[in-house]
Order: sequence, then structure tokens, then C-alpha cells
Amino acid sequence: MIVGLSNPKKQYHKTRHNVGSWYVYSLAKHYFSILKEEKKFFGFTTCLNIELNSIRLLVPNIFMNINGHAVYKMASFYNINLNQILIIHDDLDLEPGMIKYKYSYGHSGHNGLRNIIKEFNTKVNFYRLRIGIGRPKNKNEISSFVLSIPDCREMNLIKKSISYAIKENFTLLNFI
Repeated sequence: MIVGLSNPKKQYHKTRHNVGSWYVYSLAKHYFSILKEEKKFFGFTTCLNIELNSIRLLVPNIFMNINGHAVYKMASFYNINLNQILIIHDDLDLEPGMIKYKYSYGHSGHNGLRNIIKEFNTKVNFYRLRIGIGRPKNKNEISSFVLSIPDCREMNLIKKSISYAIKENFTLLNFI
């Protein structure tokens, strides 16, 4: 299962906090698939067949700090463990255009990851693709920063990193 963390509503779609959903929508498009709303999973889903593997995609349609509910709901339905899920999310500690693949435990202060860990109620390693969004100069501006739209230069760098990761199967080859 691959999950792109996000906030709902059109007003948040282009914000830095939603780069995880940008990745999943781009991945679905790359494989000629369309995500459709699935209310029982509180999000948009589709299924891809990649190298003989059936991969479920999910973009939660609920707020970031409760994304774990959607992830757990879908994972439970399909009997998928947390260590079989790739979580795509924004990362303040990486500059725009940087991506890092990681297999570990912890949330590093990210509320979406924190909620996923809480929902699964387990301490297991899981896969993450961290997409850099940079960090504001003032720590007090983090909330407004992640909920704002990147400038043109940052947007291009982020989109290029997502495109690279998908075209080169950067995450999929490690994950499958």
C-alpha cells in the first residue's frame, strides 16, 4: 500500500503539506489509473499492478492530524501491516527538490505520521518517502508555512523530484 499524506479540501491541495498526495496522484497517472473516492476508507483510492504486485494507493480525504484513521481502515480491510506500507510525506528538514527514502520507526514531529503510529498501536519500522519542502526561518511560522503554497521555484523543484522518483522507480524498486 502507498499512502500520500494530505489535508482535504481544494484550499489545501496545492500547499506544501500535501506533497504526499501530489506524489500518489502522479504515480497513478504514470500507470494510467485514476483515484476514486471511497468513503469507507475516508479517501481516494485505486489499485496498481506493478511487477506482478498489487499495490493499493490511498490519499486520505481527512485532516492531516487524523490521516492515520484512513490508513488503518484501509490496511485492516486488506490485511496489510504497517511495515508493508509506504508513506509519502512532506519534510521540513529537506530542501525543496530533495527526496529521501527511509525505513524506520518514528514521526520526527510530523503530525500525520504521529497519528498513523498511534492508530496502528505498534512500534514497527515502516517505509517513508520524505519530500523536501524546506523550513521557514522563524520556528513560529511552521504551521502557516506548511499550509501555504510553495513559490514557483520551490514548486518546480518539488515536482521534478516527484517526477524523478516515479520515472526511475526510486521508491517502488526498494518497496516491492
